[in-house]
Amino acid sequence: MITPNHVLDAKGLACPMPIVKTKKMMKDVEPGQVLEIQATDKGSTADLQAWAKSGGHEYLGTEIEGDVLRHYLRKGGASSVSETVVIPEISLKDFKEKVENGEHITVLDVRELEEYQEGHIDGAIHIPLGEVEQRSDELKKDDLIYVICHSGRRSELAAQIMSKQGFKKLINVVPGMCDWTGKTVK
Repeated sequence: MITPNHVLDAKGLACPMPIVKTKKMMKDVEPGQVLEIQATDKGSTADLQAWAKSGGHEYLGTEIEGDVLRHYLRKGGASSVSETVVIPEISLKDFKEKVENGEHITVLDVRELEEYQEGHIDGAIHIPLGEVEQRSDELKKDDLIYVICHSGRRSELAAQIMSKQGFKKLINVVPGMCDWTGKTVK
């Protein structure tokens, strides 16, 4: 059992709000201290793991208690903040035009399996955020890849991870599937 120094209640919030609130609260946490984030969003596990890694923090684990996920993060020191690459973005409107015009594009959907199964863009490659680092070799580093999630936050984190692995042509689709009005398949 991990004893946190701070507790954040993010229950009932959907992506990207658990990350947004965690980022804000982490400013009040001293390096080395532990923050417990209580969430009900199933995608929050992969989101917080990736966010912690990209921000130089340590993901300590998740305990499940009923519907509540208790995530534990240890704040890294000021010197451990890793550099981030700016990932170009495309508006959902412009992206939808490319899809509907039948352009041959590579779409990477980084949502959780349940979200993906509810409906996704035909032909999208599915690799959940938590698996991107290990499975990115399923994609070609020279391809132009449009990365999409629910809101644009997880896709940004995925693109950051891939950028560090040598992918050069990544575009984050913002806002993402939450506002998608185009055709989907199940």
